[in-house]
Amino acid sequence: MSIGHFVDGKRIGGTSQRRGDVFDPATGRRTAEVELASTADVDVAVQAAARAARAWRDASLARRSAVLFAFRELVHARRDRLAEVITAEHGKVLADAAGEVQRGLEVIEYACGLPSALRGAFSENVSTEVDSYTIRQPLGVVAVVSPFNFPVMVPLWFVPVAVACGNAVVLKPSEKDPSAALLLAEWFAEAGLPDGVLNVVNGDKEAVDALLEHPEVRAVSFVGSTPIARYVYQRGTAAGKRVQALGGAKNHMVVLPDADLDLAADAAVNAGFGSAGERCMAISVLVAVEPVADALVERIAERVTGLRTGDGRRGCDMGPLVTAAHAAKVRSYVDAGVAAGAVPVVDGRDVTPDGDPSGFWLGPTLFDRVTPDMSIYTDEIFGPVLSVVRVGSYDEAVDLVNASPYGNGTAIFTNDGGAARR
Repeated sequence: MSIGHFVDGKRIGGTSQRRGDVFDPATGRRTAEVELASTADVDVAVQAAARAARAWRDASLARRSAVLFAFRELVHARRDRLAEVITAEHGKVLADAAGEVQRGLEVIEYACGLPSALRGAFSENVSTEVDSYTIRQPLGVVAVVSPFNFPVMVPLWFVPVAVACGNAVVLKPSEKDPSAALLLAEWFAEAGLPDGVLNVVNGDKEAVDALLEHPEVRAVSFVGSTPIARYVYQRGTAAGKRVQALGGAKNHMVVLPDADLDLAADAAVNAGFGSAGERCMAISVLVAVEPVADALVERIAERVTGLRTGDGRRGCDMGPLVTAAHAAKVRSYVDAGVAAGAVPVVDGRDVTPDGDPSGFWLGPTLFDRVTPDMSIYTDEIFGPVLSVVRVGSYDEAVDLVNASPYGNGTAIFTNDGGAARR
């Protein structure tokens, strides 16, 4: 099966001869090939969006809302189908995929009510015989570059809001799991969105560069790794575009001695190994403030060893990683952690999956006695690897968190409201 693009209201093929492989991560089998757009293919999509934007910007707020409400109903009614597509190409278990769809639905619902937030303002006589007013206007064509780990939720962070504001969109999903984005585009069209207002181009760096350089693209939203986020931001802003670029993370979870350790252990397992750790808000570092480390590690290990890794369609707790290359990369970090002297309390390299042996497997991995100089601490691994760092005090924990160059999120587990507030 060949996967093309969605431009001007229909699926089309492109001019490029380059292709990429799409796999079922739970079996390791190639299920499709995806066209990788050329610069010319991107231009066709952008020009379609530019033509559509001129009419869509003048569409009434009531009409925009009607399309969004209809789209919301379609996604809600077909949410199981969408979750199945996510699992088939990304590998996350169906429960995680269903949760992703729900998070996307919440943004669609927000966008349905966006007209009330698009109001301008008027101030009379701000100076002598001078009035001041503001209006909110669409930019025109905007681009979205989304990652493999949330092929539905991340596009739905941006597309419904951009559409509600009167913009036309060119979406470039990850070439690793492109099918969900194409379904969303078709359902938007079914909901009444005019041709060209939402276009999907599949591709790699060539497609991204073409979007960053195209003069008709006014703004770019990106989610992905920090190096690529920096690249997108620098190149996009240099071309005069508005850019929001969300990068990687190394999120910390601090557990104080007075915390409920069972609650903390449950949270660590869910936040560390949900979606196989392939999410930017995963907890990948647990900072245990002594003397709780031994008891906490024991509780986490008990829970981790009870997790079932396997095919996401079999009711397992954790699925495979997205590609063989990514699984090998994460496995190399586990190797590096062992070589550096961290203690592998649970070693995911030994997992026996409930699934095809050819799948891209790595089980949940728990390291203890990790130090800040180890690569498993310093790098974003983007896999099911949880590192426990032991510290002697609350202040030491805070200093450790603040020294990290990443800043997405931190959690604290304590029964001391004052400690939480500080």
